[in-house]
Amino acid sequence: MSSNRKGDRRERELVNKLDDAGFAVMRAPASGSATERELPDVLAGNGEMFYAIEAKASSGRPIYLQGEEVEALIYFAQNFGAKSRIAVRFDREDWYFFHPGDLYVTDGGNYRVKKETALAEGEPFDSFVGGPAQSRLTDVADETDEAADDA
Repeated sequence: MSSNRKGDRRERELVNKLDDAGFAVMRAPASGSATERELPDVLAGNGEMFYAIEAKASSGRPIYLQGEEVEALIYFAQNFGAKSRIAVRFDREDWYFFHPGDLYVTDGGNYRVKKETALAEGEPFDSFVGGPAQSRLTDVADETDEAADDA
């Protein structure tokens, strides 16, 4: 399967998941090189949160985004009144979300997300859409310590 077809399929998958989570959502079919204007891959909102999303998928290799691509996303999101987010999905994993400022910037000015980084630092889908937040063991231990101190 060509990478463009796989990318299109993954974008449609993200649109469907956001729709199922109660967002009004649309995929921008003119994103990428199909237009002179740089558009995000997905626009989503639920009346409280509005996002312009650049979606990328990989089998497991690091995901790279061109600096201009991320700058265009940020510019569009600001003008549209949305928050800019990078959504990444690796095979056999769910979607993870990043604010562009939280991504690793290469020496060449491009952006990179490794699978390990997505799993450890990315915002999971459920948290992104306002569902139950993921708790880390250190967070639970801190809350337990605080409760013991209050007793």
